[in-house]
Amino acid sequence: MKKLTGLLLALCMVTIASAQNSNYEFSRKVSTRGYAEREVTPDIVYLSISLREYFVDGNSKKKVDIETLEKQLYNAALAIGVKKEDFTIQNVYSYNYDTKKKGNNELLQAKQYRLKISNLNGLNGMMDKVDPKGVQSTSINGYDHSQKRQIEKELKVAAVQDARANAEIIATATGDKIGKVLAINDNSSFGWNDIMPSPRAYSMAKVQMESADMAGGMEQSLDISVRPIKLICNIDGIFELL
Repeated sequence: MKKLTGLLLALCMVTIASAQNSNYEFSRKVSTRGYAEREVTPDIVYLSISLREYFVDGNSKKKVDIETLEKQLYNAALAIGVKKEDFTIQNVYSYNYDTKKKGNNELLQAKQYRLKISNLNGLNGMMDKVDPKGVQSTSINGYDHSQKRQIEKELKVAAVQDARANAEIIATATGDKIGKVLAINDNSSFGWNDIMPSPRAYSMAKVQMESADMAGGMEQSLDISVRPIKLICNIDGIFELL
């Protein structure tokens, strides 16, 4: 008896669900897409910096070690507000300074660091405190924004409102009204890293070439121009027609 009751109950639930699906399929409805966009200038940059040891004037007895260079960069980064946890090591490797010299088997160390920087105005000051001959290269890994989640939320709300407004336009044209929303599909994909700037990159050779200019009073700077990013949000909505 209990098994029969359970079977009847399950059958009833399936019937109700099927009826609801049928009502949804054959109900009068309108499908629209909502759109919202905003230009945002990132206020956080992920910077990759590579440092490597070198010999002063090619003298193998006068080496500037990686610990010295790392300490310079670390202290300079903290001075412009970089948090300790945002100063990380990405890679460690070694290289031979002069392969043409016989008996030169000493390997020099190099390290690659990743810094999360929010004080973009302090970048030049930070690099000025690091020995330029020990800087191998710099590059931007990515962007971010301190209010990213809030911005994405506001764009989604605006896109949903736009979808409903578009549905109301269509309903008015047919002499109908819009009822409740039947379904919403979020198609938004926010590309914070779609636009990458072309920062000036340091290299050992370039730094050496520019040393004469620096001595003549020309200032070396890391020229990073952060351009606005256009964020686009698309939301599909299905609304009931009354």
